[in-house]
Amino acid sequence: MAMTQNTMKVLAVDDNRTNLHILQVFLKKLGHEVIVAENGEEAVRRFAEEMPDLVLLDIMMPVMDGFEAARRIKAMKIDRWTPVIFLSALNRDENLVEGLDAGADDYLTKPINFVVLEAKLRSMQRSLSMQQASIDALRRVQAISDNVLDAIITTDRQGAIISINQATERIFGWSGAELIGKNIDLLLPGHSGQPFSNTAAGASTSADNSQRFGSEQEVEGRHKAGHLFPATIALSELTLDNQKTLISVIRDISERKETEKRLRENALQLQHYFDQTQLEQQLALRLMEKQLHRDGLQDGRLRYKVIPAEHFSGDIVAASRSLEGRFYALLADATGHGLTAAISVLPVLALFYRMAKLNSSIREMVLELNEQLKESMPVGRFVAATIVCLDEISQEGEIWVGGTPECYLFGDHGRLDQSFPSNNLPLGIVTNDELGCQPHRFSWGKANQLLMCSDGLIEAGDRDGRQFGAAAILQAIAGTSPADRFARIESALASFQNGALAGDDISLMLIDCP
Repeated sequence: MAMTQNTMKVLAVDDNRTNLHILQVFLKKLGHEVIVAENGEEAVRRFAEEMPDLVLLDIMMPVMDGFEAARRIKAMKIDRWTPVIFLSALNRDENLVEGLDAGADDYLTKPINFVVLEAKLRSMQRSLSMQQASIDALRRVQAISDNVLDAIITTDRQGAIISINQATERIFGWSGAELIGKNIDLLLPGHSGQPFSNTAAGASTSADNSQRFGSEQEVEGRHKAGHLFPATIALSELTLDNQKTLISVIRDISERKETEKRLRENALQLQHYFDQTQLEQQLALRLMEKQLHRDGLQDGRLRYKVIPAEHFSGDIVAASRSLEGRFYALLADATGHGLTAAISVLPVLALFYRMAKLNSSIREMVLELNEQLKESMPVGRFVAATIVCLDEISQEGEIWVGGTPECYLFGDHGRLDQSFPSNNLPLGIVTNDELGCQPHRFSWGKANQLLMCSDGLIEAGDRDGRQFGAAAILQAIAGTSPADRFARIESALASFQNGALAGDDISLMLIDCP
């Protein structure tokens, strides 16, 4: 509605353009918004388009006269009253009667007395303002009622229904006309509709009934269609005109019950899934252990440790001896940790053992492993690795470091004789043509040991978030004999972490170079 406190939207209709212009100027001077039409047919169309607050309508017009236009306007289904005032030179009583019968709300004869017209407009505006206030109040009440989800039913002391709200009709399927006067047992079978049965009129309720007020109980509701549904009811009583009235607030809890049922079913499914996952993880763990703990790791020259961050480790260590007597060792670290990382390194493990038996060179191993991982691993997954081969006869070795931390060759008293930096990308990122696969060659002397580790050891944190670091490894080994070095690193790490949990898998390998 366009009307404000002081203005209206007015449709002015007259086939005389001079009269229409004068009327338009007059209305605008009063502050009203004006819509004009020059015949009845145009007036009906403009009314439907603009929905004005008031219509000033001439009677004698071409195409369609004012009487017919008024009838058509009044016949339109709109949710508010729109006054129509006839302005006409026809001043006989039968003209006035016909105008009122056509739906007009007032009648002014021409020539127009603008003082009278202004007064009538003010009167109509007051009526329209009161109408709008009533509409607004009704809409507020209706909005509140429409947003109440619970059924609210009032009954007398015998359980006869006095009133219901709209939610009652929605929940139970009965109309208000069907329920008023019926007993509430119709809606709540088995739930007593006689809350005052043990008391005299005006007396307090019994102890049993008193306990029912203010608390919520579960009941069964009955729909008009005949099916029962779960509900809750909260009771209260009110005295009106010396008559006790029971107020029942009823909530349909079908969805809640269904949700609870689904939650129970989901809990059972989750438990089953958890149990199944546990069995599968145990099987996977046994399979992984069988793959990881091979005889080559029992070699007397080798000491190693793998600390997984979860049940499964993405770090692996492997060792094997070829038929020609060469000693091979591998330390690999897959992206992430847990079962996904552990699965990622299995192809590396199988290929390593197969190629070690064939006395393959480090270069051949690197190329084969990289090609296999590049083809099988998804984007973003890769394996950092250190691979070493020791020829005990010539006392010469080869080592390739790709993505893992720097490796160290220690001599007498923990002296650092040589280091092997990580100059290559991890396996599985680039093609063989782009991968640097040339290993470092080295030789060793008496009491030399080769140390390899994953970044989990270097980045292990303490309770303050500080990292263990490579310097701590060198410090732990300084001045030690070969037999003590592995234990010294373990002790230094445990002391540094002081119970803090590792954020990544940790692997460490120490190899005696005979």
